[in-house]
Amino acid sequence: MNVVYIVTMVLLGAAFLMTTARLVRGPSSFDRIMALDVMAVLLVSGIAVHSVFWGEPAYAALLLVVSMLGFVGSVSAARLAGARKEKRT
Repeated sequence: MNVVYIVTMVLLGAAFLMTTARLVRGPSSFDRIMALDVMAVLLVSGIAVHSVFWGEPAYAALLLVVSMLGFVGSVSAARLAGARKEKRT
């Protein structure tokens, strides 16, 4: 089980780094918004894997808070970017 935990965390870390690259290099604001949304999902996944491995059910509240903040943040950013695009045209 230790190997599975380590491999999972390494893969989540690699995905987080690639998503960070997309966040920095993204050609449009929608790419950056999607990168932030994917980062939130990866963070929730990492916390869930850590919680299951260590047997800590106390992280459930943290999972809910991070997932709600990720959802509200991405919806708000997409709405703001959409409003800016409508003003330009």
